[in-house]
Amino acid sequence: MAGKRVEAPTIRCAVYTRKSTEEGLEQEFNSLDAQREAGEAFIASQKSEGWVCLPDRYDDGGYTGGNMERPAFKRLMADVEAGHIDCVVVYKVDRLSRSLLDFTQIMESLERRGVSFVSVTQQFNTTSSMGRLTLNILLSFAQFEREIISERTRDKIAAARRKGKWSGGRPILGYDVDPRGGRLMVNEDEAIRVRAIYELYLDHQSLIATIKELDARGWTNKQWTNKKGRESGGAPFNKHSLHSLLNNVLYIGRLTYRWASL
Repeated sequence: MAGKRVEAPTIRCAVYTRKSTEEGLEQEFNSLDAQREAGEAFIASQKSEGWVCLPDRYDDGGYTGGNMERPAFKRLMADVEAGHIDCVVVYKVDRLSRSLLDFTQIMESLERRGVSFVSVTQQFNTTSSMGRLTLNILLSFAQFEREIISERTRDKIAAARRKGKWSGGRPILGYDVDPRGGRLMVNEDEAIRVRAIYELYLDHQSLIATIKELDARGWTNKQWTNKKGRESGGAPFNKHSLHSLLNNVLYIGRLTYRWASL
């Protein structure tokens, strides 16, 4: 008499996805959806082993892999600690983290809870010494790639600033950014207000007293329209924003990058 076929235990799988920028996320089927679909397909291929895909989505759009301050990632790790997940599935290793140090900590947390880890496009077994070596090599290359990208970005920003171009960030009161060339242009109406703010501070010699005067006049921080057409800024002054304005070297015609004056 043939023995009964023993069913494989259920392996609850969570698919984690990440994209460093928000570009393209407004599309009906975006990069996060593609990663999720690949993860679901891989889990379905392991159905005979008891793998099932959890319905919860862990999607971080617009978050770098260089740190762990990501909302969906935090929720994922909280569910791991709560014992709700048996396996974490990603499209590529660097979707979870590009930092070797951070990834080591993540793997320690997963191993402590008995949770396995799978990359859809990079097959390895983290329970073996060879698998762990493969993972560490992949992570080392991911971290190296992140550092190269960071260096290129820093060089690009420094070059732009040396040419007098605005390299991004919050616009400041008194200037607009030329959309054609990226150079700063004086906003004459706002420039008059900036000069008046300096004069008010010289009269009062106090941030708080100056802020009260600015509030009485209804003057606020820079207001602008971002690339998506949304209004931003325009908040009342506080001690921090007024101090930043008064100490901004741009008002004396200088640009800085990484604490160096250009």
